[in-house]
Amino acid sequence: MTQTFLDVPPELAQVQALLAGSLARVEQRFDEQLASDLLPVEQLCAHIERYRGKMLRPSLVILAGMACGADTASDRHVTIAAVCEMVHMATLVHDDILDEAENRRRGRTVNHLYGNEAAVILGDYLIASAYHLCTTIESLDAARLIGQVSMTLCGGELLQLHFRDDYSLDQRTYFEILDRKTAALIGVACHLGARLAGADEPTQTALETFGRRLGVAFQVQDDLIDLLGSEAVAGKSVGKDLEKGKLTLPVLLHLEQLTPEHRGRFIDRLTSAGNASVPPDQAADVPADRETAATLRDELVESGAVKNARLHANRLVAEARETLRVLPPSPAREMLDLMARAVVEREF
Repeated sequence: MTQTFLDVPPELAQVQALLAGSLARVEQRFDEQLASDLLPVEQLCAHIERYRGKMLRPSLVILAGMACGADTASDRHVTIAAVCEMVHMATLVHDDILDEAENRRRGRTVNHLYGNEAAVILGDYLIASAYHLCTTIESLDAARLIGQVSMTLCGGELLQLHFRDDYSLDQRTYFEILDRKTAALIGVACHLGARLAGADEPTQTALETFGRRLGVAFQVQDDLIDLLGSEAVAGKSVGKDLEKGKLTLPVLLHLEQLTPEHRGRFIDRLTSAGNASVPPDQAADVPADRETAATLRDELVESGAVKNARLHANRLVAEARETLRVLPPSPAREMLDLMARAVVEREF
């Protein structure tokens, strides 16, 4: 079952109930699409159900449609919501391979249990299933947008891989990566929710902007959770960004305020922290004197970089909420606003 996403006030109880009912239909559509006559495929797809979290993207499809005048979620909204979740699940499976993650949603990852080969093909299976399901609503626009956003996600991941361990990465490129690999799909979810409800082009564009701002803020918060959070609270492996040489916003903000000499020293220590995860039998060239990731985290907090990253995420959420003004007042619009605020209130 889907986790509780929000602490909803009584006046939004009805729209919350409608959303919950729609998400149950999304889950059913999702499971039906992935059904297979092959037992190994069935087992892997059943394991994927454990990855299902708060269903942000399906929720945005449904709520965007309702905020644009739909009384309840149409069958097409349910289908597109399931499509967006499948694409998202595929990215999670592939991300876990790249990060060598062992845990996801407080359970073992596919790559950890079944190996990278099975995880790669499962991710491909999810993408193919998503596109196949998308074609059932007979909307060339929807199929085009889903195909396009899938390419955008992959491009963002490839861009991030290109800059892995490259400490010349700047903020502009960092935000380009976030926009492509996270925000693009969230934006399309909002866009298609509005389009399928018959909204005009300016409203569709405004809701896509809402989603993209929200998506970047979500990823900045995710980076903070990876940096500062515990696996018990986050429900997944943490500390992977430092290990894999990913420069997140707190690190970039910290580096910008250092002199060239101190910047070089910090990068050396950051590299050593990453090398701390190397297995002993591969560590012949790793310096014996390593600074722990915990010490680096403390420095990022003390320098104000963490605080400034949080402020940036909050600004993005404020911008996202502002775009909702194009919509007429409604409980669905209020729910979208509440979801935006919740993005930066997630626990570490």
